[in-house]
Amino acid sequence: MRYCGLAVFKKTGKACVSIGWLVLALLSLQPVADSLLKPIEDTYPTWRGGEKVQYVVVLGGGYTWNPTWAPSSNLINNSLPRLTEGIRLWHENPGSKLIFTGAAAKTNPVSTALAGARVAESLGVPASDIIVLDRPKDTEEEAQAVKQAIGDAPFLLVTSASHLPRAMIFFRNAGLNPLPAPANQLAIESPLNPWERAIPSPFWLMHSDRVGYETLGRIWQWLKGASGEPGQE
Repeated sequence: MRYCGLAVFKKTGKACVSIGWLVLALLSLQPVADSLLKPIEDTYPTWRGGEKVQYVVVLGGGYTWNPTWAPSSNLINNSLPRLTEGIRLWHENPGSKLIFTGAAAKTNPVSTALAGARVAESLGVPASDIIVLDRPKDTEEEAQAVKQAIGDAPFLLVTSASHLPRAMIFFRNAGLNPLPAPANQLAIESPLNPWERAIPSPFWLMHSDRVGYETLGRIWQWLKGASGEPGQE
């Protein structure tokens, strides 16, 4: 009996490992990864104008700070696309202020907000048009900090397209009514070489990772009650 049980256990283990590798391979395929990511990113369209605003809020993201580098090299992953979209929208709203948010990492003397501000200045945005909010450590705290800084003034909220639906919930929960401005869209619709669609790649796996991260974030948001009534935005 012990031998039979051990054999069943080994077969079950091999099956689980095989299924795990299969799922990993599927999530590393462009058609699978981007079909999961695209519905999240398409929640809000790219901002093309319309209502004028007094502020453009750019949420913090990945960064480092090395003063010997080109300034923009210090914004990594999602941060640089957020910043460039923020600057584009700042240009479209003459007289507006750019707000950068985000605290410093424990091992970094420069906050993500200040890093963004320095890069914006290097690209021609006057320091007088920049506001730095470098105390908030997460999106919920960023919403509260923006509320304290600008009150009920109209503003554009710039963050990654996959992050924006969750960010909008936090900002609305803080009593704000931001205009959504997605950046850093990742799900690709343009033509690709056939092998790029057919061969698993860690590049596409990162797209699946965004889906998992935001899904877990929404679940945590719901559990905390940050979205209002259970299951409601």
